[in-house]
Amino acid sequence: MAAFLADVTVVVHFAALLYIGLGGFLAWRWPKSIYVHVFFAAWGVLVNVTSVPCPLTTIEDWLRARQGLGPLPGGFNEYYIYDDLVPRSFLPVVAVGAIVLLIVSYVGVYLRHRRRAATPVPR
Repeated sequence: MAAFLADVTVVVHFAALLYIGLGGFLAWRWPKSIYVHVFFAAWGVLVNVTSVPCPLTTIEDWLRARQGLGPLPGGFNEYYIYDDLVPRSFLPVVAVGAIVLLIVSYVGVYLRHRRRAATPVPR
């Protein structure tokens, strides 16, 4: 069961990363979701630039320990993403791209909110 739950944790972790990168665009459709996204985006930055541990990595490490395995060598990003999905030399480009996506999504949320606020409600 620990192996299955560890695999589920990996899937949830990848989903969280996708949400951190692209979730701002969901707020174009559901504006109030921006508050959830801001929390996730801030958490993602905090975990990646400080020594604050990611709770999903902590859970996966705990589940791996139940299987007699050690913790993820270097953490989630190091183990699953760097060199396998994204070459290390490309990481600065990915980081800039992620920031640009975040800014574009938030500017879009702002512009759509402003447009909705300026549109009179029909009676």
